[in-house]
Amino acid sequence: SGARHALKRGLDVVLSGAALLALVPVFITLAVLVRRDSPGPVIFRQKRVGRGGEVFEMLKFRSMVQTAEDDLAGLLDRNESSGVLFKMQHDPRVTRVGRWMRKYSLDELPQLWNILCGDMSIVGPRPQLVRDMVFMTPEQNRRHEVRQGLTGLAQIKGRNAITWEEKLAYDIQHVDNISFWND
Repeated sequence: SGARHALKRGLDVVLSGAALLALVPVFITLAVLVRRDSPGPVIFRQKRVGRGGEVFEMLKFRSMVQTAEDDLAGLLDRNESSGVLFKMQHDPRVTRVGRWMRKYSLDELPQLWNILCGDMSIVGPRPQLVRDMVFMTPEQNRRHEVRQGLTGLAQIKGRNAITWEEKLAYDIQHVDNISFWND
């Protein structure tokens, strides 16, 4: 309903705004660590698919070398994940600081800005890469009926230990059962 979505959006704005203010020292520290660890920008920007299929620029602290996107093609035969997801336990593109940030999901903190701007929500399906959309069925595309989230059911249920299909099923479960209490 409209009231439920308005409440969710209101909480997203208040919580992300407060978190951004409270975490300023953490942001500064992480920015310095990323800058010292490897050359390149501190923030990594990537096109992702959001609510209603709209493409937006998702922000992260850069946790990989600057050439990571270009280097991916040479690593595809070492993929340890199912479906279209690419995962490697010891991905050589990940920087030393990046490994530590990813362990604690600190690289995701700039997405609080995406939440404040309305591109994302605190809870929802994780934003999908644009290139992966061709692999999704119309039923799986239902995950885009809601704002994509900083965290979601798939992360709670298994994060990297679940298959592509399980991840998408959890995303649809979230869409079908969205509520303040489930969040």
